[in-house]
Amino acid sequence: MPELRAGDQQWSVAFGSNLLDALNAAGLRVPYSCRAGSCHACLVRCVRGEPQDALPEALDARKRDQGWRLACQCRVVDDVDVEIFDPKRDGSPARVSGADWLSPSVLRLRLEPERPLRYRAGQHLVLWTASGIARPYSLASVPGNDAALEFHIDCSRPGAFADVARTLMPGDVIRLGELRGGALHYDPDWQARPLWLLAAGTGLGPLWGILREALSASHQGPIRVMHVAREHYLAEPLQALAAEHDPLQTELIDPEAFEAALSALRVTSRQTIALVCGSSAHVERFSKRLFIAGLPRGQVFADVFLEKV
Repeated sequence: MPELRAGDQQWSVAFGSNLLDALNAAGLRVPYSCRAGSCHACLVRCVRGEPQDALPEALDARKRDQGWRLACQCRVVDDVDVEIFDPKRDGSPARVSGADWLSPSVLRLRLEPERPLRYRAGQHLVLWTASGIARPYSLASVPGNDAALEFHIDCSRPGAFADVARTLMPGDVIRLGELRGGALHYDPDWQARPLWLLAAGTGLGPLWGILREALSASHQGPIRVMHVAREHYLAEPLQALAAEHDPLQTELIDPEAFEAALSALRVTSRQTIALVCGSSAHVERFSKRLFIAGLPRGQVFADVFLEKV
């Protein structure tokens, strides 16, 4: 049986054991969210030995060369020594500069990192609380335009991170973990093309950043924003932007009207670029309708929000 070592603990595990499960079974509390290699909350560093990695492409070459692996994607097939990601050692500190409610259930969290962070609108960042809870969230801010990093936190249901987020005050410290690319971005080459931004719930957050980036870049094509939610928490800012920018059209859709809105979607230009974000069910339904309407799959960029626990 292979030996697994972490910190001052060493124990035998069954051949082929999932690394994340083995570490948590030993009481080491490695955080995770998706178990699919997407959230990057379960980062560990292999300092000796090599686990069997089912998804090596999930990390860039630099991170892999440093020994980092996603524990949820690794199986123990030989002796391995690992270091657990320590947000105080491996993360970057950021102070809460604002925590205000955009609606009864959506919290806008603003963070000022101690060191400047290079990012793109729409990317993901793993946030760590002082109590060691880690969750990935998409950035709603625009680099160069916004002084703080902005996140829209869905607090409609209990959740480990959301429960802490409700209590955050200016001055509190959050640690920043892995920054990821994500599928959502704005490409200047799209400037003359129709741009559709289709969101459900707080999936609007990253698209809010991308929308403002596109407008700052003087996007010339028509822009269509559709938001499906019970709480249209950015209704007023969206309407204000639409009043200032002729190419921008906004649609606020209640969940009960979602199917009718989907049925009414018509693609008038095969040059259209569509960015879709929200729960897996909403993203799947949006994407299917866009394909049926004739939009090539290569022009649909989707990001699924995993349910936070």
